[in-house]
Amino acid sequence: MAKDYYNVLGVNKSASQDEIKAAFRRLAHQYHPDKPTGNEAKFKEINEAYQVVGDSEKRAKYDRFGSAAFDGNGGGGQGFGGFDFSGFGGQGGGFEDLGDLFGGMFGFGGGRGPREPRGSDIQVDVELTFRDSVFGADKEISLSKFDTCERCDGVGAEPGTKLNNCSDCGGKGVKIVSQRTVLGTFQTKAPCHACEGEGKIPEKRCTACHGDGVTRGKKTLSVHVPSGVENGNVLRVRGAGEAVRGGKPGDLFVRLHIKNDTRFAREGSTIYSTLRIGFTQAALGASVETETVDGPTTVIIEAGTQGGTEIRVRGKGVVTGTHRGDHVFVVEVATPTKLSREQRKLLEELDLKE
Repeated sequence: MAKDYYNVLGVNKSASQDEIKAAFRRLAHQYHPDKPTGNEAKFKEINEAYQVVGDSEKRAKYDRFGSAAFDGNGGGGQGFGGFDFSGFGGQGGGFEDLGDLFGGMFGFGGGRGPREPRGSDIQVDVELTFRDSVFGADKEISLSKFDTCERCDGVGAEPGTKLNNCSDCGGKGVKIVSQRTVLGTFQTKAPCHACEGEGKIPEKRCTACHGDGVTRGKKTLSVHVPSGVENGNVLRVRGAGEAVRGGKPGDLFVRLHIKNDTRFAREGSTIYSTLRIGFTQAALGASVETETVDGPTTVIIEAGTQGGTEIRVRGKGVVTGTHRGDHVFVVEVATPTKLSREQRKLLEELDLKE
């Protein structure tokens, strides 16, 4: 009976090889017998389909002649359950490819060799003043972390001595490991434990790092905080984290905490503050000196200014890139609470009413 392998995998006949592979991964993960949603019969069916249309040469043959071209051998080989593994490289190549395919799903590693090691990330908290957040600042941060060994420059060997090929892996840094699964035995690549994936072993280990290639110590870094940052922002300094032998260092993450300033508040690039003036200044107008993040400045109060009036001073706000925001002063008119007899009499004579 003819079998529709495209329908089994849930893809169109025009699907690319990458789309077919992605569909197979998804279905294999869903129906694997070890999963709660597993179905062994369905798992074998999607494997049979993938062995054919997942290989470009067999797919072309299938598109011309249908599944009849593969009847009796599930694709032409003698692999697990009658399925063909010969089309995946032969002489062990196919097993490595399938190990890579299933490694991420079932936890036994891929066939493409070990990934480059990477050091751990570090997170620190830094406190800024309000002014720092407006204009930016350079902050020194002291850390205790692993850094590349200065004596051996991270290679782990005492200066003047050689690095020899690892006898366990022949200098490749990886070893072939066989693992049994429901699909048979797969060969995968794993880092060599003897040389920790380096492929080389020091003739004489570095006396400073004992062959580790890294040493732990205190380090002071200068981190530039750009203008316009806000509370809770995190800066990423690439390569400033923990070092690791034979790989890339991690990153440093700097979380910013901005101190409150009782004089100022901020909304985006605009700074707000309260400007208290007297009753007479509000009525008659005045020039009032007040504070900004740039220092003292003079603000003009128009005659008849009411409480709650906003006076905007351009270019005195937060610096964000090439732009600078404004400073808005919210006027608060102070009503006299203690008057002399003469002052009281004068106000009564004025009889100021709305």
